[in-house]
Amino acid sequence: MAHASDGQVLEFKLPDLGEGLTEAEIVRWLVEVGDVVAVDQPVVEVETAKAMVEVPCPYGGVVTARFGEEGTELPVGAPLVTVAVGEVDGAEDAAADGPARGTGAAEAPAAKTPAAEKKAEGSGNVLVGYGTSEAPARRRRVRPDRPAATGVSGRANGRVRAAGPVDGPVRAAEPADGPVPVISPLVRRLARQHDLDLRELAGSGPDGLILRADVEYALRAAAAQGGRTADQEAGAIRVPDAASASSGAFSAPSAGPHPDGTRVPLKGVRGAVADKLSRSRREIPDATCWVDADATELMRARTAMNASGGPRISLVALLARICTAALARFPELNSTVDTEAREIVRLDRVHLGFAAQTDRGLVVPVVRDAHARDAEGLTAEFARLTEAARAGRLTPGDLTGGTFTLNNYGVFGVDGSTPIINHPEAAMLGVGRIVPKPWVHEGELAVRQVVQLSLTFDHRVCDGGTAGGFLRYVADCVEQPAVLLRTL
Repeated sequence: MAHASDGQVLEFKLPDLGEGLTEAEIVRWLVEVGDVVAVDQPVVEVETAKAMVEVPCPYGGVVTARFGEEGTELPVGAPLVTVAVGEVDGAEDAAADGPARGTGAAEAPAAKTPAAEKKAEGSGNVLVGYGTSEAPARRRRVRPDRPAATGVSGRANGRVRAAGPVDGPVRAAEPADGPVPVISPLVRRLARQHDLDLRELAGSGPDGLILRADVEYALRAAAAQGGRTADQEAGAIRVPDAASASSGAFSAPSAGPHPDGTRVPLKGVRGAVADKLSRSRREIPDATCWVDADATELMRARTAMNASGGPRISLVALLARICTAALARFPELNSTVDTEAREIVRLDRVHLGFAAQTDRGLVVPVVRDAHARDAEGLTAEFARLTEAARAGRLTPGDLTGGTFTLNNYGVFGVDGSTPIINHPEAAMLGVGRIVPKPWVHEGELAVRQVVQLSLTFDHRVCDGGTAGGFLRYVADCVEQPAVLLRTL
């Protein structure tokens, strides 16, 4: 993952972020060349197919080079930064007096001190949350007289600084008139794929925020005008005209104007979701059953809980508590199938996933050991993971390892669904919207709060009787929450 060259400069490479991820896109650099970093201090924010991750560097010292611009996709094992380890003062002297030699990494003339060797050891941990507890040192800027490495060495306020010769073309620096009002990495990527200068667009979002619709509108407008060319330092924008497009001269494998529509690459979160759902459909013989339930008493119970003081209890937390109780009675549904061994693996612990729709797409954060949490604990964990999902800060660990999924599609205003199982799990409980409906209650017609529940399950792990028993127990708990008192 990282190795030391001759001298004091260590190279830190993009680590394996887990779950078979082979590449990541640089979203934002958190340090610049010349900054002093501490062991396990985050140096770059990257986006994978799973989540946005801050990557900490296992070395402490002075950053001598950065590799890759914001928006660049790097494979696992590619260099991220080089760090000159040692005391800060010694690093400053080395940066000021030591000439740069070699390509790709700089060498410092001073010998390693014991303190440098200690810092060079680092913690060996590279994911946020797995590092040492040491607080990051205050960053100090060191201005080296000469570039220390080959490649892109820095980017600040839209400016790209090249530290030496670079193989291939280098994209032109952006104008230094303030940051571009863009939040979404997908918007930047779409503009970059078509060499569109975002500074030329007027955003339609809040405070002039540039949205994906603004970029797509600009591309359509350019195509309608027969082509649009704006010279840049690294090349020119080229939009195919109607003649070349109709003659087949233009064939774009990525998103862009096309006579038959717009092509959207299956990459990032969308690509990961597509792969996982396709695999689920190929491998899992699923079936779905439904039941309507009177949720009036559950809603009253929640109101009573929240009226008694203390943290407010969410509805999804109560549904999760019902799920864990049902899985304790029907453990066949908390399992997975080992296709190679032709075995069903029943799992002892419930790691409950819940479907969450975000601006980046569908994600399924996982509540660890949900069976061991009460309603308050579940509420707090749901809130934490939901906020992290909306902010794009979920780690790969937050998104993996689920054993059962709760899908509350009622938030979209729909009653029912036949969801696709989250492979390699064996089942998913779906919850529709809770709405007032006519219902026979105690022999009389009344207006009650009714919800539709659905269970999609892997028919390899159980038969319909088990699935029906699970769903009926869930419905009984929704209709009569006191049923849960047996297992509390």
